[in-house]
Amino acid sequence: MISGNDFYKVMCAMVPLYFAMLVAYSSVKWWKIFSPEQCSGINRFVAVFAVPVLSFHFISQNNPYQMDTKFILADTLSKVGVLVLLSVWAIFFNGGLDWLITLFSVATLPNTLVMGIPLLKAMYGDFTQSLMVQVVVLQCIIWYTLLLFLFEYRAATLLIQTQFPGATAASISKFELDNDVISLDGRDPLRTESELDANGRTIRVRIRRSTSSATDMSPSIGITPRASNLSNAEIFSVNTPAPLIPHDVAFGHADLALGYRSGSPRLSGYVSSDAYSLQPSPRASNFNELETTTGSTPVWSRSPVAGRVFRQTSPAFSGVTMMWESPVLCAQGDRQGFKDVTVTGKEISFRDCTKIQMPEEADNNGAAPTTTQEMPHAFVMMRLILVVVGRKLSRNPNTYSSVLGLLWSLISFKWNVGMPSLVKYSIKIISDAGLGMAMFSLGLFMALQPRIIACGTKRATMGMAIRFLCGPIIMSATSVAVGLRGVKLHFAIVQAALPQGIVPFVFAREYGLHPDILSTGVIFGMLVSLPVTLLYYIFLGL
Repeated sequence: MISGNDFYKVMCAMVPLYFAMLVAYSSVKWWKIFSPEQCSGINRFVAVFAVPVLSFHFISQNNPYQMDTKFILADTLSKVGVLVLLSVWAIFFNGGLDWLITLFSVATLPNTLVMGIPLLKAMYGDFTQSLMVQVVVLQCIIWYTLLLFLFEYRAATLLIQTQFPGATAASISKFELDNDVISLDGRDPLRTESELDANGRTIRVRIRRSTSSATDMSPSIGITPRASNLSNAEIFSVNTPAPLIPHDVAFGHADLALGYRSGSPRLSGYVSSDAYSLQPSPRASNFNELETTTGSTPVWSRSPVAGRVFRQTSPAFSGVTMMWESPVLCAQGDRQGFKDVTVTGKEISFRDCTKIQMPEEADNNGAAPTTTQEMPHAFVMMRLILVVVGRKLSRNPNTYSSVLGLLWSLISFKWNVGMPSLVKYSIKIISDAGLGMAMFSLGLFMALQPRIIACGTKRATMGMAIRFLCGPIIMSATSVAVGLRGVKLHFAIVQAALPQGIVPFVFAREYGLHPDILSTGVIFGMLVSLPVTLLYYIFLGL
């Protein structure tokens, strides 16, 4: 039975966090203390220093040789089970990869670092901190990497469908990426250069950044490299236009670090895949999109900057249409349909902007049915995706904080080596600010959103049901199956009812896949999570 003292302990742990969020929300929404540019500066500190140091602090103090194998097995089985069920649904019932990624994110990836550790420690005691840190490590190293892999696979598929329609892609034997291509998410202007063999088949494709459209649009446009998200932390430049959501925001680490954009007309050359100043400066290109070769002689084609999509039959072989685009910005409501694009001339991207004839359009126009899309060999696709995933992870400070924290804990608890006091207290003074600053950044994010429920009532209700009902039910089933009982079983169920994790929203926003659903899950889920978890806590304690 839960006593009044137990309830008071939970309130003492959670009210300060919500107070920090409320102060930040009021500072922007009502008091007008912070501008979006100032919010970006706050987020820069949270994303680059506070949250990575906070994660290092927790992970380095956790003994990896005393991991709870039953709990880890239950958590892993719940995620694998959901992924398998969604895969079957996507393959055999036409569910689609897009919804597989979104539903997997909503159902299995909660906010473990910022909300989970203080809440569950207050409910069930100090032993829960070690268990939650184990979940954080697995999420950062395994599950977020898997999620990133799925997003990049989707992005690579869209790129190939756009640039190499029909059977053309099947003959590709190798992809080469320039050093400054960090992601295929489509937010950066990309172009492909194809090398053909004597039979007119594409054998090698080079993927490059293309900034020529940005430089051609206006001589006053500046290219401003800036730190950006990659896998867990995003800091938007205040000069970057917002293509999808007013006051675009993204978060950092397993559970926080927000970034904001203002509506400045100036266009940044680095949009979303720029690393923390670890990649070369963007370069202007003399050509926009298409290179073909006849024999050994390359033939370059340049598309004028006119704000529309061009199609041209390849001179190397007939019957195949190569497509490229000049700078466009998709209509705000047309995120994934690739149809009815509205041109405003502010951003260039192959994602969501290339007009591909859909099957229904072909039928309506009386044209011949579209050719079945073929893909390169699985090994070629795997190599391409692993390269971009590796580049993104290598430029994310939270990757280093998690790995270094795990390495130090392995050394420290193996040979009983203590961290020098000078280093220990230097880390502690920043990590102590991590939780409060993370919640403060979340409050800033909420204040800059036009609506708390961005995806509509129906989808929001479904998302909340999946997050707070399906997740705990699946976790309880796997926990019972592996033999968890008593307090650990209660803990496992409550941690599955934590609010939506923030990194899935970062990815959803970056790759343009249902960001409204994930945004609602983060904001509205944070508001309802405390009463929901308290209900679980009280019910399980009866």
